[in-house]
Amino acid sequence: MENNKTNEKTVLSLIQPTGTPTLGNYLGALKNWAQMAQDYNCLFGAADLHSLTIRTEPQLLRHRTMELYALLLALELDPEKNIIFVQSHVPAHAQLGWILNCYTQFGEASRMTQFKDKSQKHADNVNVGLFDYPVLMAADILLYQTDYVPIGADQKQHMELARNIADRFNGIYGDVFKAPEPFIGKSGARVMSLQEPEKKMSKSDTNAKSFILVTDTADVIVKKIKSAVTDSEAAVYYSPEKPGVSNLMDIYSACTGKSREAIEDEFRGKGYGDFKAAVAEAVVEELRPIQERLAKLQGEKDYLQETAAKGAEKAARLANRTLGKVMKKVGLWK
Repeated sequence: MENNKTNEKTVLSLIQPTGTPTLGNYLGALKNWAQMAQDYNCLFGAADLHSLTIRTEPQLLRHRTMELYALLLALELDPEKNIIFVQSHVPAHAQLGWILNCYTQFGEASRMTQFKDKSQKHADNVNVGLFDYPVLMAADILLYQTDYVPIGADQKQHMELARNIADRFNGIYGDVFKAPEPFIGKSGARVMSLQEPEKKMSKSDTNAKSFILVTDTADVIVKKIKSAVTDSEAAVYYSPEKPGVSNLMDIYSACTGKSREAIEDEFRGKGYGDFKAAVAEAVVEELRPIQERLAKLQGEKDYLQETAAKGAEKAARLANRTLGKVMKKVGLWK
């Protein structure tokens, strides 16, 4: 990786290719990645091994993985200056994952609350991978001697597990792993459901009107914003008692850079029709360049294959350095 960053710390960000990211994913995290990539040594990737915990049509998983990889490039993350790869293309993830299983206590793994939530959602397929994926996540992080990992509130427990495993391993074998820290960068917008603004926007929501995908067409975006829940007051101002309007204001602010006060001034004396039309236009314009780059990249499958292979090669060089050290420490014959 080129050492031309303002900070030499390493940041790792992986996303599961379980579906197209939402506007919430984009405004909350992805939008800031281009700046993060300028400032740190970054690895970005599609965590396709993690996606196997939920049974998916093979062809669909391959398509989603390639689409997600293309989207990372469409965000203008430079594959020459950062490592952009697919998790399964680097076998060291699974190899270190198994070794770390043997340094993870069953009790601490069984305390992971996400397993309980996910096993209820997928009661017909409660597999060992679903239980064990936080250990694979720890391997993802520790492989690259990662300093920082951008995480949401629901991943804090997993980050603690990664730190505990690193500390335990280091306590036995010496200084092998860096203990990672949560990445505290520029905070993105917290985007809520368009239909139930008390809930976070999620692509798994059964009501398609509740979320906007980064690939939604302009017409679809306009319809979804128009049907967004507001209230009967018809006044645009920020308040906990107006969650629908406040959510749309946050979206408009994230897309335009305008403050809440400026937005209130702009729509003083105007109704929700004008407000929603402006929000929809701002979202369409925000996503347009990404969608155009994504469409172009999806037509360049050879380029995607070649870039993913180069990314995996760079990632493997770093990963194998750590894996080799770990294998030697635990006594595996190389």
